Amino acid sequence: MLITISDRHVREKIFEKVKSLEEEPEKQGKALTGELMGYRSLRAVGQRYRILYQIEREKLIVWIVALGIRREGSKRDIYTLAKKLLKLRLFE
Repeated sequence: MLITISDRHVREKIFEKVKSLEEEPEKQGKALTGELMGYRSLRAVGQRYRILYQIEREKLIVWIVALGIRREGSKRDIYTLAKKLLKLRLFE
């Protein structure tokens, strides 16, 4: 998903946010509810992009499951896409 972003500056900012999850990921972002319960959302590049992730505490792993632009009401909204991927069981 990151390689599809053409703006190098935006990619770097997102990468920095992802790297920040190495330190206390449970204290960053916000816990999601509903169909995406168990996942967290972290804002990046101002308020435009969202990084959706899940923490596997037993193994100390942070899984980045989706990354994209928040487009409320759009079929291309990152939360809408993540719900579709979850229904297709492309991630757990």
